[in-house]
Amino acid sequence: MIGVAIISLGALGLLFGGVLAFAAQKFAVEIDPKVQMVQEYLAGANCGACGYAGCAQFAEEVVAGNAPVTGCTPGGSAVSGKIAELMGMAAPEAEARHVAQLVCLGDCAVAKEKFTYHGVPECKAALMFGGGPSACRFGCVGQGTCVRVCPVDAITMSEKGLPIIDKDACISCGKCKNACPRQVIDLINSKTYHYVQCKSQDKGKQVREVCERGCISCGLCVKNCPADAIRMEDNLAIIDSYICTNCGTCVEVCPRNTIA
Repeated sequence: MIGVAIISLGALGLLFGGVLAFAAQKFAVEIDPKVQMVQEYLAGANCGACGYAGCAQFAEEVVAGNAPVTGCTPGGSAVSGKIAELMGMAAPEAEARHVAQLVCLGDCAVAKEKFTYHGVPECKAALMFGGGPSACRFGCVGQGTCVRVCPVDAITMSEKGLPIIDKDACISCGKCKNACPRQVIDLINSKTYHYVQCKSQDKGKQVREVCERGCISCGLCVKNCPADAIRMEDNLAIIDSYICTNCGTCVEVCPRNTIA
């Protein structure tokens, strides 16, 4: 009886195996070789910066003509050039590399705290408790959400509670920027000369009360910029990187050392 059972099971196994093999052949979906080649060219980070679920879907959409060859931000011009050649297109002009940049100086030694937070280490969660521990309602929450969403471990938290971004490791995917509830991470041109390290839209008196480094909208940078590259908008200095000549005057005149 045992022998019969073993033979029966073996026969069923062969039968089902044959059925599965037939089904795999019959219903196999042919993959365009171009899709596979495009996917091989990509950075392989599956970061979603292209707007698709991952590298495989992006490759399919590129070949289908629904996605631009320049869509792989981490790959940069080198990757877009290879894809363009494969697709029989002219190589796109090289675009300036962008990197993530923290625009807040309010660490625990600079910005006041309303209370000490001991909850879930997640920025949005911290904001549910009285608007977060920081007294500045525009500053970094300091719970490291950006660190956890970075697909290449390019961000760490400093001992004083602010993110430190490794510009060389950054792949410009924008996940940290999108995850930040206070929007204190920007993607900036890697060749940007100067930028304001603050996002506060409060008036000067309010900023002074909560942070030692925040922009107080004094306007000195605007008045002294020889290229008229700076304007005040919602109590915050804004530098036009396309006009800025890197003279450094704004850095010198800023009384709060807010401009880098």
